[in-house]
Amino acid sequence: MKNMWSAKRLVVALVVAGLLLGGGYGMSRAVKSSDGIVSSASGTATSMIPANFNELAERVRDGVVNVQVTKTVKNVARGMPDFSGGPFGDRNPFEEFFGHRFGGKPGSRFEQKGQGSGVVVSRDGYILTNNHVVEDADQIKVKLANGSEYTAKVVGRDPKTDVALIKVDGASSLTPLTLGNSDDLKVGNWVVAIGSPFGLEQTVTAGIVSGKGRVIGSGPYDNFIQTDASINPGNSGGPLVNLKGEVVGINTAILASGQGIGFAIPINMAKEVVVQLKDKGSVTRGWLGVGIQEVTPQLAQAFGIKDKKGALVSQVVEGGPADKGGIEQGDVIVTFDGKEVADAQELPRLVASTPVGKSVTLKVARNGGFIDRTVKIGQMEQEKVAAAAGPSHKSLGIAVQNLTPDVAKELGVQGGTGVVVAEVEPGSPASEAGLQPGDVIRQVNRVPVKDVQDFSQKVEKTKDQKDAIVFLLQRRGSTLFAAVTPK
Repeated sequence: MKNMWSAKRLVVALVVAGLLLGGGYGMSRAVKSSDGIVSSASGTATSMIPANFNELAERVRDGVVNVQVTKTVKNVARGMPDFSGGPFGDRNPFEEFFGHRFGGKPGSRFEQKGQGSGVVVSRDGYILTNNHVVEDADQIKVKLANGSEYTAKVVGRDPKTDVALIKVDGASSLTPLTLGNSDDLKVGNWVVAIGSPFGLEQTVTAGIVSGKGRVIGSGPYDNFIQTDASINPGNSGGPLVNLKGEVVGINTAILASGQGIGFAIPINMAKEVVVQLKDKGSVTRGWLGVGIQEVTPQLAQAFGIKDKKGALVSQVVEGGPADKGGIEQGDVIVTFDGKEVADAQELPRLVASTPVGKSVTLKVARNGGFIDRTVKIGQMEQEKVAAAAGPSHKSLGIAVQNLTPDVAKELGVQGGTGVVVAEVEPGSPASEAGLQPGDVIRQVNRVPVKDVQDFSQKVEKTKDQKDAIVFLLQRRGSTLFAAVTPK
């Protein structure tokens, strides 16, 4: 009995000592840091849990708006695929061709309403959002957190990064949010997404940064922040904020087939674009004049590179900046203007953000060694920034647009010259010949087609031709001829 009471006194003494020291039986002290994180003081079981998102949500809510858009769209043909269930949810990668979801009577026009979100960036009414939210909008309405509504207009758009700047009329005292530094983000950091998913305004969701530098195939400058904070249709254009209330990203895309996978444009990229959009409504980018591809382990060995970093030059545009600077096909660009080129996705972003006319030094791997070349950056042609639909050819019943590297990638075809069929009129000669939206026209009457202008000239020359016009088409992995007899 005496031994039992001695044992009990020993246990009590150990528990008291443990409590005085802040430990014991897996218990730990909660310590709140300056950034609102509650962490465990225990060295064996540390947790990092935000104390409360309420204060953060209240602090930023007035700088988040609901963007309501109305546009007039046209149905083009029956039997065309519906890409609305594609991998990016409300962001259809083919939308620049087809403009809307299909259905209804071919050729009919109807009013389509949509909505997204936006970030207030100035007191006098400038708002940052996604290009795909406001593209081709006939009317834009902005609703503030307090319920006030304004009419807005597009100041500038950049389809390449999916960034747009709009401005509300008559606003003078909006609440701008602080734009942070997305380069400081680390995988595992807590972030909060705010917006109007499915029209549910001022919805707040929280999660962590799941990854950085994600390439999802939406454009040449992919560099997305991946997060598991819930992002849904309607969140597009809204802010991704850190625990300081700073905007670190613009919510843009979702992976419809997965859960907890959303993507945001890094705010540092958006800030670079917005300055130009505000000044001139468009973005001027640097141009190097090369075609590039990834360096695989096999290619790295063949070209004498120790690892697979860098961008392999597969094509040099004759007379372009790279050609004039001495860059050759087969070179591997490993540094650009003092910055390491991690892979083929990194180089376009570096070149695009370089001022036109600046001379930069490129280090390239060639013949087992390294050499430096100086290149004066040119200006990317406007049509390479955003391919616009060309004129409609009524005699054929089609509308075409330029084939850009991005478009070729989306369609699963090789790049090069040619034009893309954007629309096919039901019952037209092109429709009867079997042409489909997304077909790439490589030749007209056995003569290669360069671009929209060249295509129009070649079609014009056939206006007195009695025989059918022969098109060489590329459709995904196959090549075929189509004979079209104009009306």
